[in-house]
Amino acid sequence: MGLGEASARGTSMEGDCLSCIKYLMFVFNFLIFLGGSFLLGVGVWVVVDPTGFREIVAANPLLFTGVYIILAMGGMLFLLGFLGCCGAIRENKCLLLLFFMLILIIFLAELAAAILAFIFREHLTREYFTKELKRHYQGYNNTDVFTSTWNAIMNTFDCCGVNSPEDFEESIFRFINPGEVVPEACCRRNNHLGEVGFSNREECLSGNMLYRNNKGCYSAVVDYFEMYIYVAGALAIVVLTIELFAMVFAMCLFRGIQ
Repeated sequence: MGLGEASARGTSMEGDCLSCIKYLMFVFNFLIFLGGSFLLGVGVWVVVDPTGFREIVAANPLLFTGVYIILAMGGMLFLLGFLGCCGAIRENKCLLLLFFMLILIIFLAELAAAILAFIFREHLTREYFTKELKRHYQGYNNTDVFTSTWNAIMNTFDCCGVNSPEDFEESIFRFINPGEVVPEACCRRNNHLGEVGFSNREECLSGNMLYRNNKGCYSAVVDYFEMYIYVAGALAIVVLTIELFAMVFAMCLFRGIQ
């Protein structure tokens, strides 16, 4: 009789533990589902907004890229939250296994990205970027990805070169454009009655310091993203921890389902 009661009590405790994991996982994934839905909604609204907000975003390369990153993240979180909720509430082994595999793939991809960033961190130096700028930047060739990317950076951050405008000395840009000291993307702009124009394009291209941006892009980008780098690092640790717990919960529930 004692053994039977102990067995029944143990079975009851296992059932209670399984129910607890089930509902914790449901609540956890429902929050993920809501977060994904919100990000998807914001991304779709920006892309299809008829009031002109899309044009503002499209004019800024960073915002334009950010919108599609938001859409991708929203879609991924929406799918993961949906699979996790359905798998938990219906106790469906197939959905739980799919949820676990997707989380595992994302976790491994993030881990690989972190390792690669650590390995190639020496390439993110001023010297490396300066050498690449001198060798590949052409100035006005928008079909060249390297050139168009640098133009977008210099226009967005109001900067010139990696360290300063002097980076264009002895560069392929000066070889292609011998009459210009700096490219047009380095020229200062002013807003006049809602229109954006150059302060003095000709003086800027001839090298006049008064009409060009004199701050290097390396410092400008680092200053802009300094706070975000620490926030991103903290968020990455939180996300990785959540993903680990999500995988543990999914496997516990998967194994507990009869």
